[in-house]
Amino acid sequence: MKTSLFDYDLPEGLIAQHPVKPRDSSRLMVLDRQKGSIQHRIFRDVPAYLRPKDLLVLNDTKVLPARLFGYKQGSGGKVELLLLEEKSAGRWDALLRSGSRRPDPGQVLCFPEKDAIEAAHGSVPLTAVVLETGERGRAVVELTSAEPLLMVIDRIGYPPLPPYIDREQGRATEQDQQDYQTMYARHTGAVAAPTAGLHFTPEVFRALESKGVGRTEITLHTGIGTFRPVVAEEVADHRMDEERFTVTPEAGEAILHARQAGGRIVAVGSTSVRTLETVADDQGVIHPGEGRSGLFITPPYTFKAVDAMITNLHLPKSTLLMMVCALAGYDLVMEAYRQAVQEKYRFFSYGDCMLIL
Repeated sequence: MKTSLFDYDLPEGLIAQHPVKPRDSSRLMVLDRQKGSIQHRIFRDVPAYLRPKDLLVLNDTKVLPARLFGYKQGSGGKVELLLLEEKSAGRWDALLRSGSRRPDPGQVLCFPEKDAIEAAHGSVPLTAVVLETGERGRAVVELTSAEPLLMVIDRIGYPPLPPYIDREQGRATEQDQQDYQTMYARHTGAVAAPTAGLHFTPEVFRALESKGVGRTEITLHTGIGTFRPVVAEEVADHRMDEERFTVTPEAGEAILHARQAGGRIVAVGSTSVRTLETVADDQGVIHPGEGRSGLFITPPYTFKAVDAMITNLHLPKSTLLMMVCALAGYDLVMEAYRQAVQEKYRFFSYGDCMLIL
């Protein structure tokens, strides 16, 4: 299957740079697979399309402000560090960029930037020793801080916004730190938000609860690979980055009970879909636990656990668009995207979304 099948023309002006306010006023495209129909609504209308006993499965990962700006000890040269995943206590996989020569193993990096430290008349709150360097900016670093590490990162770091969101000097704003987080985020570890969840508000949750729609949470820490387009000519030649997940016994029980009651499993976002399909057996039974998922869902695919999905509008030739086509059907999805462009929907992380039934 050719990757080019999942390409489409998108005017740059339709890439959302900020979310709408309130969150639930974003536009919603409703795809009905049985009818082959497409409706245009508002996100707060979601409860009208769900039934009592249906179950929402939400990804409660929390975005780490993992983008750090600092300098090399000694030369003072500027560096940028993007923390990807903690491998062991204080030791992280990361992406490392430098304004001049790339730091060698053994180099000490200081954070935040020198000007910020001098302005605060303080000592360096965080240092990183480069342990290893690899291809495409990959590095392994060891972090040291006087205070609890995550507290320091939370204070001096920036959310790593996707490259298509334009910010001055590429840095997220204080408003982004609120906007680029779901209201139910709990477990810190993602470097990208599960963006389908950004549309939910307390009002929408109350409306769903009053209708008898349940909710449960799983965790998948979204990695930087979520922004990576498929560059291989053949879809089958692409390899997914693995991401960490946790499915609790409580979540497994909630899904089982919803199924037994005749409810549908409605995954909120591609991360929830991938997690559920990873831990489900061929009979659709969920096996709770922790692990890593590199599941790549493309057409044709038989879904074992997921009946419906809420998802944003995705990049051309992305693995996320391929997953949506696997669930809703290629022709219906590509027609929906054609209509979304025509109707000037807002695309990608801060944009509008669709409900697939």
